[in-house]
Amino acid sequence: MTTTPAHELKTRISSPETRDRLLLEVEKRMHGFLAQQRERWSADKVSDTLVPIDAVAELLDAGGKRIRPAFCATGFLLAGGEPDDPVIVDASAAVEFLHAFALIHDDVLDDSPLRRGTPTVHTKYAALHASAGWRGESRRFGEGVAILAGDLAYVFADSLAADLPPAARQVWDELRAEMIIGQFIDVKAAAEFTVDPDLARWIAVCKSGRYTIHRPLLLGAAIAGRMDLSPAFEEYGVALGEAFQLRDDLIDGFGTSTATGKPTGLDFDRHKMTLLLALALRRDDRVRELVTQEEWDSELLSALLIETGVRADVERRIERLVEQACEAIDRAPVDEIWKTELSSMAFQVTHRDR
Repeated sequence: MTTTPAHELKTRISSPETRDRLLLEVEKRMHGFLAQQRERWSADKVSDTLVPIDAVAELLDAGGKRIRPAFCATGFLLAGGEPDDPVIVDASAAVEFLHAFALIHDDVLDDSPLRRGTPTVHTKYAALHASAGWRGESRRFGEGVAILAGDLAYVFADSLAADLPPAARQVWDELRAEMIIGQFIDVKAAAEFTVDPDLARWIAVCKSGRYTIHRPLLLGAAIAGRMDLSPAFEEYGVALGEAFQLRDDLIDGFGTSTATGKPTGLDFDRHKMTLLLALALRRDDRVRELVTQEEWDSELLSALLIETGVRADVERRIERLVEQACEAIDRAPVDEIWKTELSSMAFQVTHRDR
């Protein structure tokens, strides 16, 4: 008589619907945690202690796709984790707080005025400084508040990750380090204007793809004790992570602010060497000539990306990468219901307009 492995039995009692209920608990946990922080700092009765906490809370309240908690919870459940385990709720909340940290700092680096349809933290507090007539530079004040609010979101994330088991803690540490290092390489590549598609791809996968998909999936599985899923999740996550970032590049270059809730064309305005642009530079001398100018004509650049076929090529590459991701998960020791769900999630994160 053959027996079914325990992790397979556990997987079968879970489903995407279980995951969705778990994500509701994650949402409650994030808002409950912030309420606890507000109560703790209000007790000191020192004015303005709540400003950085509220800056983080306002970003979370403004919405967001919650992609990272969804992958984290999915990785946990498909690995046979128990839905009522409080560690996965905290870990899924932690990855969203880490995302808030990244967004707040990224908006400073990109000098973006809007995020999720509302003023970014640095923009809001620079305007407050200016209207109040305070001393010093309004820009520096706004950026200072944003940096500190982002740092606080990072602290909150690590607090929520405090009870991770050792294997999951290693994943968490790697996730944070590669995201920040990838962001630095991105900043440096933009400053040097390095035309290197391989480097652009590495940046896309490291600073965005891994921390969006691969690491959250693996973090969830590690909490459930299934590190054996690491190879499949890496293959799935790296392919899908690159596709995710390519979609971001297309949205920035051809999307609308109405859909995204933030300005489009910022990558062009900031002269960022995205994978989209790196591919275009290798294909057409007109693109190269255009981007050597001190000021870029973003509308002309967008038109050239269409005319040269780069936009269409990137769309096709996204489809191939999604296929690769789905093939990788199809070979994994995962229940069919979760293979179907991960294939659906792959399509959702790469076919979006924001």
